[in-house]
Amino acid sequence: MNAPVKPSKLIKGATGDWEMVIGLEIHAQVTSKAKLFSGSSTAFGGAPNTHVSLVDAAMPGMLPVINEECVRQAVRTGLGLKAVINRRSTFDRKNYFYPDLPQGYQISQYKSPIVGEGEVTIELADGSIATVGIERVHLEQDAGKLVHDRNPSSTSVDLNRSGVALMEIVSKPDMRSSEQAQAYVSKLRTILRYLGTCDGDMEKGNLRADCNVSVRRPGEPFGTRCEIKNVNSIRFIGQAIDYEARRQIGILEDGGVIEQETRLYDPNKGETRSMRSKEEAHDYRYFPDPDLLPLELSEALVEELRASLPELPDDKKARFVSAFGLSDYDAAVLVAERESAEFYEAVIDGLKDKARDGKLAANWVINELFGRLNKEGQDIASSPVSAAQMSAIIDLIGEGTISGKIAKDLFEIVWTEGGDPRLLVEERGMKQVTDMGAIEKVVDDIIAANPDKVAQAQAKPALMGWFVGQVMKSSGGKANPQAVNELLKSKLGL
Repeated sequence: MNAPVKPSKLIKGATGDWEMVIGLEIHAQVTSKAKLFSGSSTAFGGAPNTHVSLVDAAMPGMLPVINEECVRQAVRTGLGLKAVINRRSTFDRKNYFYPDLPQGYQISQYKSPIVGEGEVTIELADGSIATVGIERVHLEQDAGKLVHDRNPSSTSVDLNRSGVALMEIVSKPDMRSSEQAQAYVSKLRTILRYLGTCDGDMEKGNLRADCNVSVRRPGEPFGTRCEIKNVNSIRFIGQAIDYEARRQIGILEDGGVIEQETRLYDPNKGETRSMRSKEEAHDYRYFPDPDLLPLELSEALVEELRASLPELPDDKKARFVSAFGLSDYDAAVLVAERESAEFYEAVIDGLKDKARDGKLAANWVINELFGRLNKEGQDIASSPVSAAQMSAIIDLIGEGTISGKIAKDLFEIVWTEGGDPRLLVEERGMKQVTDMGAIEKVVDDIIAANPDKVAQAQAKPALMGWFVGQVMKSSGGKANPQAVNELLKSKLGL
């Protein structure tokens, strides 16, 4: 067990230091073809009100029927968060009125959620590692969507999202800075994407955060919190938390009182604004949904789902470090997205000597491939260079057929033209010159032509680099750099 999150920074106010206390409620749309209590499609982008059943529209007499796949996805998520799976859970009605909530209540889970306490390990920019506690994960329906720009004098309602399954993942108030909150959301998103239980697409609203923020003097009891609703980017989460903490400090230092309320973040103005006073649980008049029986899970089902879990990012990172000698940083970069990790593993699988070239492969995938993809605005799925081509390039370097410099030229050819790297090296005469006799002749010629440089290098050995450069240039970059260095040291008497 890692240490719980410790304060990483205090905020200096006019009257002394303050500490943030942050808890997050993440709403993650469950990856499922059908909704939580109906067979309607969950596909994104349909015409308004085309993915709506009579159940979603709350027509009289329509009864909800639980979607088994959504239950399985919630259990997978709980297992991935090292959380307690509650073998018995119940659904409750959370009563409130919104125009896009046709039933007049939301089916959610209150006292008996499907998943209990768990944890997420986060790594911060300074390299420190900490644990954020998970309070619970429960299943609930999403509401519809109000559309305000179709008609100047009225608001339209689109019920396509109504009834879509959400997992609400509630953290403990363990975070003490916006950076920790951002690291937590990023890590949680990665875990969900590895598990395949949520696609984590924040632009589509498939993952969004409610940020509970309060401030206190260090060591004092928790202050009154305010909730910032529906923040849909990791950058905005950081900005909203920082603004809200400073707003509360300003009020308290002026002798005011923080009122518990729900707020919205305006990214254009960089500020939060009041939305409504915060309801308490009793305001929602929770009661067990009479149309749904308690959800009872067999131990066999839980164990079946546990056995089917993929290797998760922390385990994968540890394996990359131990098996291939990667640095923690490089391993973290590779496992940050499931697709990136899978690409690297495909490169590894194609290598002739995995133990020798695993670290070299990581360097090439991260620096050359990812760097080029970022520059071109592409993702790993659209990479012009395949994992098999990367393996071939790295094999050619590892076995000494080409130098690192030639490999960069080869990578450029493969990126722009495609082709088999080994055939390209043969056809275009790109092989590294390892014939010591041929290299020695080039070295002798350059030494003979530059007696002044020879004297300088003998006086100051660091200047030998000039000779290395000249030899490499003369050979078109094909001379083996190691052989060139050894020859020059011998010839110059260094």
